[in-house]
Order: sequence, then C-alpha cells, then structure tokens
Amino acid sequence: MVDSKVIEAQHLCIDYRLGNRWINVLRDVSVQINALEIHGLVGESGSGKSTLALAMMHYMAPNARVTSGDILLDGESLLKKSNADLRRIWGRDISLVPQDPLAALNPSYTVGDQIAEIGMLHDKLTRRQAWSKAVEMLEKVRIADAEQVAKKYPHQLSGGMQQRVTIAMALSTRPRLLVLDEPTTALDVTTEATILDLFRDLIHDNQAAALYVSHNLGVIAQMCDRVTVLYGGEVMASAPVGEIFSKPIHPYTIGLMASIPHAIEGVETRLPTMEGIAPTLSERPKGCVFAPRCPLAIDICRTEKPPLEFINDERTVKCHRWREIVTGEINIDSLPQQVTSEGIPPAENEYVLKTDHLFKQYGAVSFLDRITRRASRIVHAADDVSITVRSRATLGLVGESGSGKTTLARCIVGLETADKGEMTLLDLPISRHLAERPQNMKRDLQMVFQNPNDTLNPYQTVGRALERTIRLLNTEKLTPEQVKSHINELLAAVRLPADYANRYPAELSGGEKQRIAIARAFAGNPALVVADEPTSALDVSVQAVILNLLKDLRATEGASYLFISHDLRAVTYLADWLIVMYLGQIVEEGTTAHVYNIPSHPYTEALVSSIPVPDPNVKHGRIRLDGDIPSAANLPTGCRFHTRCPRKIGAICEQQEPPWRDAGDGHHIRCHIPIDELTVMQTATLEKQHADALTPIESSV
Repeated sequence: MVDSKVIEAQHLCIDYRLGNRWINVLRDVSVQINALEIHGLVGESGSGKSTLALAMMHYMAPNARVTSGDILLDGESLLKKSNADLRRIWGRDISLVPQDPLAALNPSYTVGDQIAEIGMLHDKLTRRQAWSKAVEMLEKVRIADAEQVAKKYPHQLSGGMQQRVTIAMALSTRPRLLVLDEPTTALDVTTEATILDLFRDLIHDNQAAALYVSHNLGVIAQMCDRVTVLYGGEVMASAPVGEIFSKPIHPYTIGLMASIPHAIEGVETRLPTMEGIAPTLSERPKGCVFAPRCPLAIDICRTEKPPLEFINDERTVKCHRWREIVTGEINIDSLPQQVTSEGIPPAENEYVLKTDHLFKQYGAVSFLDRITRRASRIVHAADDVSITVRSRATLGLVGESGSGKTTLARCIVGLETADKGEMTLLDLPISRHLAERPQNMKRDLQMVFQNPNDTLNPYQTVGRALERTIRLLNTEKLTPEQVKSHINELLAAVRLPADYANRYPAELSGGEKQRIAIARAFAGNPALVVADEPTSALDVSVQAVILNLLKDLRATEGASYLFISHDLRAVTYLADWLIVMYLGQIVEEGTTAHVYNIPSHPYTEALVSSIPVPDPNVKHGRIRLDGDIPSAANLPTGCRFHTRCPRKIGAICEQQEPPWRDAGDGHHIRCHIPIDELTVMQTATLEKQHADALTPIESSV
C-alpha cells in the first residue's frame, strides 16, 4: 500500500436542519484514506455511514452543513471549492458507485451514451472517441459483447450488469477516490463475488483509493485494508482489517462480530445480541453514545464522552474501559450460546406441508409479439417442484434471483395459482386457488415478506393491525379484552413492550417493523410460516435478533418455516434441511450439513464458495460463474446449468436432462456426474485451494 494521503476528513462535524433546529449527525470524525487503500466503513443504519461517505465528496443534502473540521483531497480543502470546481472534481477525481444502479442510470439513454457523456464532459473527447472509450470500459468490467450492450437501455440489463455499468462510469476518468455505498447489497452471492473481484482489480489498476460502505462484515473482511466503525455519528474504533477482526476491542465492535450468524453442527445455539436500538438524532446520550446498550457501561460512561485514543500507531478506540478489555480483566460473551433442549419438543417426522410436482408458468407476451402475432414465450417459474416441510423444522430455500424461490412460496400461500400439481397441509389437500381454501387453512399458512413497509398500513397503529388480523383469523367472536390480551401476548413473543400497540409504523425501526410483521403472522397460531427474505435488508445486529426470535417461536409455538434467502449464512443458522433451486428446478436437497459439504451440485459448490468469509485471514478460492442466469423464457437444453457450469463434462450436459442421483441419507443431486466422481473432483479442488491459501504471496514491490 502506498503511504500517500488521497483524502482526509479532519475532525468533521455535520448538522442536519430538521424543522426549526439544527441536530448533530457526525461528531468529530477523522478518516484518512491512502492510495491503493480500500477503507471499510461499518455500522448500523442511522450511524452516519452514508452521510460521511457523501461528505467526503462534499456532496451533502440541502439541509446539511459542516459546522467544523475540513475535508482535504490531495491536500486541498473541498469545503473551499466553488460549485463549478466541485462539478469538475465529481466524476473526474471522485466517483460514486451507488447501492441501486437502476435508480442512478437514466432510463431514456443507452448505457453507452451515458458512459460516453462522461468522457466528453471531463476529458473533452469527441463523440466517436467517447463512444470507443465507453465500449472499452464495458470490456474492462468484463461485459461480453460490449459493443452491443452499449446500445442497450438500463432496463434491458440484469442487476449485475447494471452495477457493472455504474462501475464503468465511475472508473472511466481514472478517479483518485472511489466511494462505494453498499454496491452489492441487492445482488446474489455469485454476482456479488464477481463484482467484488472487479472492484479489487480495477482499484489497483487505476492506483485509486476507495471508501467502501457496507453492513456486510464478510465483504468488509475480504475487501478492505482498514476499517472504521461508526455508531451514533461518532467513530468507535479504527484499525487495520486484520486487527479489528482478530481482536475487536470496543464493545460495539465485539457485538457486531458476535451477531454474524454461524451454526454449530448438532448443537442448538442462540446468537449473542445487543440490547435496545441505535439512538435517533435527537435522543443521543450525553456520555458515551453506546452506553445505553453497552453491557460494560459504568457511571463515567453515562456522564462523560470518552476520548478517541491511540492504542498504537495504526489503531484507535473510543471507550473508557478499553484497557480492561485488552488485558482481559473484563470481557463480553461473543460466542453463540448453547441452548438446552430440555422441555423443548424436537423436530418431528410428521410433515406439515407437501407439494407434489408443482408447476407454474407465465405467458410473456411482448408488444412486438402482438404486432407480429408470434406465439407467446413461456416463462418456467416453477417446474416439477416437490418439497416437504417437517413439523417444528425449517426448510431453507436458496438460489439466485430468477431461480423460482419466491414464485414457489407465493404458490404455496395462494398469492399465485399453480398450473399443475398437488399440495397438502397437515395431511389435508390444499386447493391451488386461494378463493377455494377454507378460513382455517388460510390461518395455518402465513407469510412474512422481505419489506415490512410494504405490508404495514402507515395509517394504522400496531395494535389496530394486529387486532384486524386476530379477528379475521379467529373463528370465535372475541371480546375487546380478549383481543387486547392476545395483542400483548404477540408483542411479548417478539420481545416488544405492550405500549408498542399505540405506535405507528413510522415510529418503529426496520427491525421492529419486521418483528411486528412476524407477530402478525403468528396471530392465528399457523402451522407453517413462509418467510421470504425476512432479514436481507436488516443490519447484522438486528438480523441476529430476528433469527433468534424465529428459533424461539419454533421451539415455543411449534412453528415450522419455509425460509427463503440469498444470505446462505442466515439459512445455515436457521434451517436443518436445504433445497437449492436453479431456473425453476430443484438441483439439490438434503440436510444443511450434506448440502454444504462434499459432494454437492456444481451450482451449490459455486454458491458456497462465493460466501464472503468474515475473517480477513481466510482466503478460500471462489468459483466464478460466467454470465448471468439465463432467461426462464428460453431454457437451455439438457442440464439447465450447463451454460455456466465449471464442471461440464461434454455434450451429454447440453443434450440430456441430468438424473436425480442419490448421495445417501436423503441427500439428492441432479447432475450427470456420478456421485463418486463428483466427490473426487470436489475434494481435489478443496485440497488445491487449501494449499494455495497456505502459499505465501510474493511481494511485487
């Protein structure tokens, strides 16, 4: 790493104007990023990450102001630059890659024109030169057939390709600083792995510095050289990535690390969690901003703000008790807590839900199809899917976007009508049509969605939302006292006080809204809860609370879950049986241990290898999949995965449907490669990756 400062925030304080008063957002924040350094910025929602990231560009909201401190780019103050100067700097010296690429791209222009515009504006290129440069940048971000892609509009590209276009735009002028604001949060794990490789290579090639904002600690561990932890608008700790992950010192950092979901095979565990929620802008305490949630807080923590102290030349921490933590005089339990199974009924062999040969197709008719009277294209969303969910157990469903996971879930709960197939719930047949299902069957099948904002009425209190559900799902007529008692029981079950019944959704945090959504799903004591990405939008600390809650409700209420997620760590922690889907088809199923270990389907192998490990010292080889998942309206012949499969063995994969092979103990894999040969292949790959990880990398300096 080159020891030359590219950008530096010095004792930065920023306020927001809310109503008639100014409220502090960032307090005395100092961050320095050197050339060739990727600097990670972590913390919960509301900690000030995005505010600081945009402030480093001097691109702030209209109601924001810098009250003290400075921001220096190559030694020059950005705060003293005019708007005209800043416009020249943005895009040329500093570039931003946003979280949502589709919102950042103009839908009215081709992606090539949008990239070319940057070259004409900042590098004064001719239109022909700018177009050639745009195509060259698309090739650099590894987009195949770049000339044709450049002529397409943003909506014609997949999410991963849209994000590559924003990267090409950001790097087209070889900026000194790249600001990456949660750029892979909405991407599948395989696409995320490819994008992260791109960032790493292109930052190095451009001799740039980068600020990487994320709440994914695995990504931070694998990507960054240094990490700064924010909480309540203040720096809690800053250190090289290896030190902060191997020996976290600040209680908040310790709490974040402990919240990362990881299961221990054969042992029922609960993740350590941090009590309470992050403070709002107007409720930040007088003393240490983390004191209300800190398990080590003492009187001085509540009355005096701790100074930001240097532990060594490269590491800082803001805590009154860090010395006691370093010496081991005090400690915080950061290991998963083993839970006794005494008194808790185990998972049962009876099946709550069965689906047999379920099919769901969509007829996609385009405007061009209508004009030319061509036959409509058939989208195979769920193709011959058979699954079973045991009582008091969790079935995990994983796969990339477009694999059919959500379609299957919606068919089960009746939000979509399956075309063919049979379903049974508690050994009773379920109609594929929601209108034909009796009330008790609707009560026994409930769903928790990814975004609770879309399912909670902003004009109804929490109590009113729960009351309505209770009355709809209960066959008996209840008195107001009985309804109120049931509401209090539901709130207690999701670890919320009874007075939350009087709050509106806008008064709740994201994690609290999701807990209300879970409470509502349990209002009728359902036999099965279908959870579709219920934690993907949450901070890691809030995710731990929700995952623990789902485990507790499974144990105490006898619930069963169909848990859908692209976060394989969360699925592994909660599920005891896994199904992997690809292009509407199940390619592997088995226990969690079976699916994650050798042998596994080549697609599963790629998914597991792409999981970013929250340990910077672990550098395992990742299997990169070429291209995006094909369209479900134009399925590949033979094995549906053969167009991307790194283990394709020949024409048989392209021409014949693979068999459903038995790997033992209920573990099945849909693949042409025999189980024994697949085991030998994957074992050799694992041994090579382990050997490569142990081989020291020679310095190029």
